[in-house]
Amino acid sequence: MTHDFLLEIGLEELPANVVTASVDQLAQKVTNYLKAERLTFTGLKKFSTPRRLALQISGLADRQPDSDTEVKGPSEKIARTDNGWSKAALGFAHSQGIQPDDLVIKEVKGVAYVFANKHVTGQPAVTILSQLPNVIASLNFPTMMRWGTHQFQFVRPIKWLVALLDTEIVPMQLVDIQAGRTTQGHRFLGHPLELKQAQDYQAALEEVFVLADAQQRKQRIKDQIMAIAREQGWQVNLDAQLLEEVNNLVEWPTSFYGQFDQHFLTIPREVLITSMRNHQRFFYVEDEKNQLLPYFISVRNGNRDHLENVIQGNEKVLAARLYDAAFFYEEDQKHSIADFVTKLKEVSFHDQISTMYEKMERVQVITALIGKQVGLSQPELAELQRAASIYKFDLVTEMVGEFSELQGIMGEKYALLQGESPAVATAIREHYLPNVAGGALPATKIGAVLAVADKLDSILTFFAAKMVPSGSNDPYALRRQAAGIVSIVYQQHWQLPLDVLLNEVVQTEARKQFSPKVEQAPVIPQVISFLKERIKRFLKDTEVRYDLVNAATASTSTDICFMISSANELQKQQNKADFKANIEALSRVTRIASKQAGSFATIDPLLFENEAEVALHGAVDQLQNDFSQKSVASDYQQLANLRPVINDYFEKTMIMAENQNLKANRLAEMNRLARIINEFASVDHIMTK
Repeated sequence: MTHDFLLEIGLEELPANVVTASVDQLAQKVTNYLKAERLTFTGLKKFSTPRRLALQISGLADRQPDSDTEVKGPSEKIARTDNGWSKAALGFAHSQGIQPDDLVIKEVKGVAYVFANKHVTGQPAVTILSQLPNVIASLNFPTMMRWGTHQFQFVRPIKWLVALLDTEIVPMQLVDIQAGRTTQGHRFLGHPLELKQAQDYQAALEEVFVLADAQQRKQRIKDQIMAIAREQGWQVNLDAQLLEEVNNLVEWPTSFYGQFDQHFLTIPREVLITSMRNHQRFFYVEDEKNQLLPYFISVRNGNRDHLENVIQGNEKVLAARLYDAAFFYEEDQKHSIADFVTKLKEVSFHDQISTMYEKMERVQVITALIGKQVGLSQPELAELQRAASIYKFDLVTEMVGEFSELQGIMGEKYALLQGESPAVATAIREHYLPNVAGGALPATKIGAVLAVADKLDSILTFFAAKMVPSGSNDPYALRRQAAGIVSIVYQQHWQLPLDVLLNEVVQTEARKQFSPKVEQAPVIPQVISFLKERIKRFLKDTEVRYDLVNAATASTSTDICFMISSANELQKQQNKADFKANIEALSRVTRIASKQAGSFATIDPLLFENEAEVALHGAVDQLQNDFSQKSVASDYQQLANLRPVINDYFEKTMIMAENQNLKANRLAEMNRLARIINEFASVDHIMTK
């Protein structure tokens, strides 16, 4: 016999951004609990609205299955005395709930132990389910609340609790709320409702104006919006993130459209969309040419009664915001970019580091160095330096002060209005990219250099100020910025050795008196390690084998693109027949060199005693001349080609010769070759077995 079970947690309104994650977490934890308790079921359906999280479980077993278990106790030597069972054995029997006479002796690997054979009768489902408040209490949320005099914490105060096994209430209590069968309808259109049985949940709530199934509710919103669009001849972008948010704001959706004054269309498109989407949760509409129209679509949490009043209210709120936007847009255009840049001298980047103006001075140094390194032309370098000298100016504009989401976007708009070149304007916008994990990268070289320079300065200065990410704590998003640097550099295929670049940055800033308040030079190795960790994450996301990732990032190279390329090359080579033999030969060299670190004596060919030494020396000479001059694939092949030469060398040459001059000469050769190998990858990390 199987059952249906309903669990509903009634709450004060949840923030829209936690609804879906919360019901998913509840479902996962309840599933894990039931599996741990061996209570089987065939189906689980999730329900969520701003006021409730619910699960409906079908095919739930009547009880746990009985179980027979054998528990190992102390050894017989400890368990028995001359007078019978020892205290250890008696204690073991008591802990297992059996009589001492029921203990048995069995041998395990030649040693006798005491065992307890237990028959456990399965508990009924209602007993297992009554412990679900412990599962609910274990849920985690971004922010937690206490209410009343309780110490209990949850995402929002709990208002009611429903727990039904078929038609019967499952006894349980959460805080001071006893589970029952009474749920709540829509806050304004519905009323309290007693559920007769668990199966009635979804249909019963629809009678009191609640669509509890989030997917059904979302589909209704989509259908309503598209029906309006078809009727009016509009195009609507159903932004997935906005749709998810709106869906989690309503229990009974009714879509409608409103309008705003056409003269607001003179404001930049991005401002209008931000006002509608980010601030009012409206969907914007376009014509067939993708031009914005003076209309919007919104969703009400209710029915169509008095809908005209709702429309007018939303129109008034949007109009007020757009009047502000139009005012800011006009006011900002009364000032020059130079005026805004001067204001940045009074804006703090961070009080322990510098002003925002001083940050731009440092970024000008970094962009100049990177621009030359990656081969920008003189006109490109000139535009890059212009962009770097003004790129933060929009932070002090009225528009960005009101709409912070538009930083960079308004910088581009205002730069074009004031006669800056398209390349400079685009770079101002692109320096924020990528602004989310896996987001779009800068499309222009100038924008890419500016983006890398800005992020590099932030990481270097925050590390110098001892504000380093730890655990989940990363208030300045330095991990995201580091990931952005890695993605951009790899996309652009730039050769950019970090150790050389960062040291040159610090020295140049000091020479130009642009240094921040904090000391940057000591943290350069830490910053490089931090960026290597982001390279590891980047490579793991591409499914490169973990040991190959570790080998590439543990190399002595600090070139981002080179490390990623070497990991990819090792991944490509790993299944080839000679890969294992190649890596073993190279690893033999690096292992010997690592045990004798510091053997950098000049190699004297006059001390060579066999042809194998001569051959290896010549091969390493050739390798030094050609290595890293062509491609990573070529580098690997050159190293692989050394395998027979290395093997012949070890076959015919005793490294640890009794003659100290011979020994030093041979160790120097090993170190010379190991340095080249380790520049490609730390091959000792590679698993070949």
